[in-house]
Amino acid sequence: MDRFLVRGGMPLCGEVAASGSKNSALALMAAALLVQGTTRLRNLPRVRDLDAMLELLRALGAEADWDPADEHAAVIDASRLTRPEAPYDVVRKMRASFMVLGPLVARCGVARVSEPGGCAIGVRPVDQHLKGLEAMGAKVSLDHGVVEASAPRLRGGRVAFDMATVNGTQNVMMAASLADGETVIENAAREPEVVELANALCRMGADVRGAGSDRVVVRGGGSLRGVEHRVSGDRIETGTLLIAGVVTGGDVTVTGVDPSHLEAVLDKLRETGADLETRPDAVRARAAERLAGVNVVTAPWPGFPTDMQAQLMAALCTASSSSVISETVFENRFMHVPELQRMGADISVEGRAAHVRGVERLAGAPVMATDLRASAGLVLAGLAAEGETTVNRVYHIDRGYERIEEKLRSLGADIRRER
Repeated sequence: MDRFLVRGGMPLCGEVAASGSKNSALALMAAALLVQGTTRLRNLPRVRDLDAMLELLRALGAEADWDPADEHAAVIDASRLTRPEAPYDVVRKMRASFMVLGPLVARCGVARVSEPGGCAIGVRPVDQHLKGLEAMGAKVSLDHGVVEASAPRLRGGRVAFDMATVNGTQNVMMAASLADGETVIENAAREPEVVELANALCRMGADVRGAGSDRVVVRGGGSLRGVEHRVSGDRIETGTLLIAGVVTGGDVTVTGVDPSHLEAVLDKLRETGADLETRPDAVRARAAERLAGVNVVTAPWPGFPTDMQAQLMAALCTASSSSVISETVFENRFMHVPELQRMGADISVEGRAAHVRGVERLAGAPVMATDLRASAGLVLAGLAAEGETTVNRVYHIDRGYERIEEKLRSLGADIRRER
């Protein structure tokens, strides 16, 4: 099992390119199942979650693999789907695999998908996904951890989510693209990844309107065609790299990303005193002499993303004043707090709020990664700490960050992977 050895105290400076968005890529790969033809996706990050999704698509009967001519592209031919059943051995590796349910029911009339796995950051029920499919006429059952959905032909309907769910919105959008008639999704998620999927579906021949608002209308009924699509830059990786520069007292520019996808994160960094510059496809962050504490509440888009909570907390551990971080999205997403405390952080948790009192400096220590974003937060803490930090179980970070240690080294970090 791999681990990172991080020696802190080095200001990170320079320019680095963002990888493609993991979360967008996973939805787009699932959308390829709607097409009786070939879809080619470019600017994909080479991360474990995408390897798992390709494995899942192959298990369903599609031809799906990395493009030998471009290491950051994948080619998916779903002309023949011979097995509309997603096995547990693959689905357990990541939650996003559940997004094949909607496309399979719409395309094949039936689907069997195991309940998903992924990071243990809290309860993430799939009931909203199933509610959406039932609203379009699917019969849904759950037996021994396996969801089975069937419909000779999905039909348009009204889906009113009880809570905004990104994957649920995407699952229903994809299914509705092949359903007969009009589907209206109320309380839809508004994240950039939802908008990107909607744009790709429209290029495939679907009629999707309103993406980016809380009401999405999909008019289905036709067949879809394969497309070539370039995935947008990863906003979470970008935010992580910017904080790496700020927390080390450096000056980092990340290219290949839309700054509008990061507005809530950039606003909080400005509040800490960081100096930010944006271009149409890049963001630059320069550190203040010492960060100021800020209060943060995670929320669905356009609020502060829960996927950036651990990284910002790591930065606030050495702020000049206290901060309060309230986690409203997941109930178990403070598992990195005990590890930060091992490094000298002064943090107390009360329910869903973490009170962070800034200290002069953190000290390197052995820590254990508990989930994908917590892993990134611990690496950032190690970069800011005195001495050496060992981050164990970094397979979590490999799920969503492409060779992050190489990107950090290119900016001047002292970090190496030990196998």
